[in-house]
Amino acid sequence: MTTLATTSRSSALFRRKQVEQLISEGGQGQGGSLHRSLGVWQLTMLSVGATLGTGIFVVLGQAVPEAGPAVVVSFVIAGLTALFSALSYAELAGAVPVSGSSYSYAYVTLGEIVAWICGWCLILEYGVSVAAVAVGWGQYLNELLDGTLGVTIPAALASPPGDGGYFNLTALVVVLLAMVFLLGGAKESARANTVMVVVKIATLVLFCAVAFLGIRAGNYAPFMPLGMAGVSAASTTLFFSYVGFDAASTAGEEARNAQRDLPRAIMLSLAIVTLLYCLVAAAAVGAMPWQRFQGSEAALAEIMKSVTGQRFWAVLLAAGAVVAIASVVLTVLYGQTRILFAMSRDGLVPRVFARVHPRTGALRANTVIVALFCGLLAAAVPLGQLAEATSIGTLFAFALVNVAVIVLRRTRPDMPRAFRAPLFPLVPAVGFILCIWRMFDLDAVTWKVFGIWMAVGLAFYFAYGRRRSRLAAAGE
Repeated sequence: MTTLATTSRSSALFRRKQVEQLISEGGQGQGGSLHRSLGVWQLTMLSVGATLGTGIFVVLGQAVPEAGPAVVVSFVIAGLTALFSALSYAELAGAVPVSGSSYSYAYVTLGEIVAWICGWCLILEYGVSVAAVAVGWGQYLNELLDGTLGVTIPAALASPPGDGGYFNLTALVVVLLAMVFLLGGAKESARANTVMVVVKIATLVLFCAVAFLGIRAGNYAPFMPLGMAGVSAASTTLFFSYVGFDAASTAGEEARNAQRDLPRAIMLSLAIVTLLYCLVAAAAVGAMPWQRFQGSEAALAEIMKSVTGQRFWAVLLAAGAVVAIASVVLTVLYGQTRILFAMSRDGLVPRVFARVHPRTGALRANTVIVALFCGLLAAAVPLGQLAEATSIGTLFAFALVNVAVIVLRRTRPDMPRAFRAPLFPLVPAVGFILCIWRMFDLDAVTWKVFGIWMAVGLAFYFAYGRRRSRLAAAGE
């Protein structure tokens, strides 16, 4: 009897939702439904907006000293590493076009407890990254204000306690601005994001145009001064500049033609970002000797100023960075609310996160709660190592998506798929291995934070989610 009860409890943890059930629930929330208003262009801009942010504006100062001029190759390697997981995301986004991204994919393939763990990782990834990115926004805003008006925000109001300030007001402001856009609905948010993405792409293209004027052929020699080991190390640093391409998958229930457009948006956004990264890197190392990148967190601004001899261009770049980071905050906050919406609809988190405004289709209560939490976290808590924990949460979710592709191909081989990852099962298998490899490459303190977060998440699931699961209530 005890053995049977234990087996029953164990199987209940791995109960799965049917794909058809998940799709039939699409868009439905408490009091209203999400509006299908996003086309492939808006979805692509959503993923580009989440990916193309602080990374390219500061990451060269870390990666170029590791690889030298061959940092361009490092960007390509990092992009190919992300490509394996992107192909898996594209297949599942087309086959299971719902909100929730990898959380929903895990629910139909690996079971409820795995889906919960995946969702909990996404909450860490999205929530903390919103706060971390918001902190960086104030630094670029100060540079912009100093260059245009000759004023700066006092350190007391531009940094959290423990980092030289009392309250990071600028971080809270940018999160609240993103919240205001999201409260208008997905269509209005997508429009605002598209404008911001166009601005930041234009800023990077302008940088390339200016930097190419200052290119010296000698700066590319030797091309690989630190060997292939340096190129590989830099690719590890740069991999996280690609995180965010999966943002479109959180919009599965607000896309007009999700099965067709989601795979296209994911792959197109990765191609756009990779091309921009390689162009910026090639222009940057050609315009400034690679040794001078050491310790520079504003390499692009330095190059603009050096080539033109005028500070105006550096200020213009700071303006582009302000817009770029605001776009990241908006899109990542959007993704966070949609994941919580999916988890709430399944009963695993409180129902308030599934409330939909009947007129606008906005998740008002969800958005306000998440924005206030992330904004106050950024304003009042020195994130430090916690911000690095987003990397491990992201990689874990990516790894599960690769596994989910394999499982769904085996269990539902005849299910319609708008896109199929090529060379199955090689592509998802390699994607999984690369994610695990990157995870074990992270610091021990990151694993410690991740372990604590997982323990808290499992405690919440067994105390709340397991008992209120809609799948359990239906006896499935």
